[in-house]
Parts: sequence; C-alpha cells; structure tokens
Amino acid sequence: MKIVILSVGRPQRAAFGPIFDDYAARIRRFGVDFDAKWVPEVRAGGRFSDAHVREREAKALGDALPDRGCAIVLSPEGALLDSEAFAKRLESWARRSASFVIGGPLGLDPAFAERAEAKLSLTPMTLPHELARVVLAEQLYRAVTILKRVPYHK
Repeated sequence: MKIVILSVGRPQRAAFGPIFDDYAARIRRFGVDFDAKWVPEVRAGGRFSDAHVREREAKALGDALPDRGCAIVLSPEGALLDSEAFAKRLESWARRSASFVIGGPLGLDPAFAERAEAKLSLTPMTLPHELARVVLAEQLYRAVTILKRVPYHK
C-alpha cells in the first residue's frame, strides 16, 4: 500500500508537525509506504487573481502527483465517509498509489478537482491546511488499523 499526502504550502513544523510525524510513523510501522509532499503556495492578491493562483497551484500539484496513482482531493463538497467506509475505499485507492491532495488558502482549482478520481470531505467546515493534514493522517492511521484488524479504531 502506498499513500501520499500532497498539500499546497510549506508545512509549519512548530504546532502540527510533531503530531503529523507521530501518525506518519505509526502508519509506516504497518509496512505502508507513506510520504508527505508539498508544493509552494502562490500568494494571492497583487498581480494574480484568485483563479490564476489556483491554476498555478494546480499545475504544481499535477506535476508533483505520482504517475499512475489515484488522486483524491479534499473538499468540503466531497464524500463524507465513516471510518469503516473510508478504510474500504482506502484499500481500493491504494492498490496502485493513493495521493490525497489538500489545497491552499483559496482551495483547489475546480478543473483540477474535477479530474481527480474521488473527492473526500473531512468535514463540511473549512480547516486550515495544516490541521487538515493532521486530521487526514489520523484518519489514515485509523483506516489502516481497521484493515489490519488492530483495535485502535474502537
């Protein structure tokens, strides 16, 4: 199983980094090939419109996606899944490679999101991308424990 979290913006290590790293290490202990990557955030305002910022970030995200993998974008409009359903989906998504994509402050380019194989929602509320990375990592760990039948998820 191969899982990648790809986000816009360099992760800030101080607050959420240690929590994310803890879940990443837990996931890897199950033999999962787990990686986290990021692409630079394009600063909004000034000479670029919001749409142009999203398009430039989408180009960078597309270039950073692994070949022949399954791209899953995180979006408030995506599917809301319980832990068991998420685990089942993860199992099918990660047969090749599952890349979970988190947009920047302006969200994801709509055209990029439409090309993804799936849309997933962590919550209908907006989350800072740093917190979304941590929540996603915890949910991935929970899903892996469900698939491996380890009692963390109860």
